Amino acid sequence: MHLLNLKTKKLYLDTRTQRNLAKLNDELYEVHQIMTRNVQEVLGVGEKLDQVSEMSIRLTSDTRIYADKAKDLNRQALIRKYAPVAIVVGIVLMLFWVKNKIWYKQPKAQSMYVWTFPW
Repeated sequence: MHLLNLKTKKLYLDTRTQRNLAKLNDELYEVHQIMTRNVQEVLGVGEKLDQVSEMSIRLTSDTRIYADKAKDLNRQALIRKYAPVAIVVGIVLMLFWVKNKIWYKQPKAQSMYVWTFPW
């Protein structure tokens, strides 16, 4: 163990080794910063994906609402278009029905004694 400590001490005392260690530390710091930036970008992409997912869910919901409203509007347009015609046809049919009830009444049953006149 003592021998290992002496070797390590010599490495740290050597100026060339210290320069190499400083260069290695600088490179490690750069790698650390690049990795930190990459992780932050990945997290940012994850957040953006969450936002896109939420927007997609909202869009699906809005599409359903739009489809329901479109069906209601089509139904209302049909009612506005054909309701007056249906009302007029209904009134005409009712008038024909009433006319038939009034004009074509069944004759009442006559009594057994029918009076006839000779002329």
